[in-house]
Amino acid sequence: MSADKSDRRMLTTGIVGSVIAALCCFTPILVVLFGLVGLSALLGWLDVVLFPALVFFIGLTIYAVWRRQRKTKTL
Repeated sequence: MSADKSDRRMLTTGIVGSVIAALCCFTPILVVLFGLVGLSALLGWLDVVLFPALVFFIGLTIYAVWRRQRKTKTL
């Protein structure tokens, strides 16, 4: 796999992951879905998982953008 394809995949993963984690953190999407399927007892643990996931995906996006910018400056 070429470096361009790898960088593009990393950037896409970071953006998509950030959007999904943000939607689940700041909107009641998971609360409604868990309530519908009867898993509302797990709602207390959502913040423990979602906030670190959001931080990870935002960090991944920033790293991918930094790598892409560094590569274009050297060319």
